[in-house]
Amino acid sequence: MAEARTPAQIEADIVRRRQELAVTLDEIGVRLHPKTIMDDAKARASAAVDRTAGRAYVAANRAVTDVRAQLVSEDGAPRLERIIPVAVIGVAVVGLLTLRARRRC
Repeated sequence: MAEARTPAQIEADIVRRRQELAVTLDEIGVRLHPKTIMDDAKARASAAVDRTAGRAYVAANRAVTDVRAQLVSEDGAPRLERIIPVAVIGVAVVGLLTLRARRRC
């Protein structure tokens, strides 16, 4: 059975609930304010860019490490048997591109 409440208790309960509602409405107002929405969107976009940049950095670092492992031995000496063919191919590609560019002019 519900116990009987006095009018003072009822009034105190109403005042408390009004205060709780006022706080809730203030929080909703802050959350729905355009500046808050913009700030939240900026923060999410910035976090996404940071994550993407971090992933790109890790991928690039891994690629450089893999290439370095192919071109340099564990003791730090260059692996000429791998470097020379890569250099020759690079020079050949640059030469072909230069010739192609000269023919167009």
